[in-house]
Amino acid sequence: MDTSTREITLTVGEAAERVGLTTYTLRWYEQEGLVAPVGRDSAGRRRYTPGDVDWLFLLTRLRRTGMPVRDMRRYAELARLGDRTLGARRALFEAHRDRVLRRMAELEEDLKVLDYKIDAYRRAEEEGR
Repeated sequence: MDTSTREITLTVGEAAERVGLTTYTLRWYEQEGLVAPVGRDSAGRRRYTPGDVDWLFLLTRLRRTGMPVRDMRRYAELARLGDRTLGARRALFEAHRDRVLRRMAELEEDLKVLDYKIDAYRRAEEEGR
């Protein structure tokens, strides 16, 4: 893809900063097939379009919610195949959402334990005064 058009593009460093990744991670995502080959400028340097950055934001959200890289790779493959994979992509996201909801419920229970201990220590400190 020739990015010499007037579309505003970002360097690898700018794109990495925008989405909160390191340039190393961004290049690794590309090597792993999570990101389609990125356009280059006339000097051969990567140039990221707004669409590329949106895709990277999605990937960072998926990773932050604990989606395994293998599932992210599968999603990227399905997305590249087009609309005939909509059902498979939805199913992948539904399964991941179920895992996220289970983890959130676990974290809520863990938070209750922390709150209980904090309150116990606070009461003990107040009684010691």
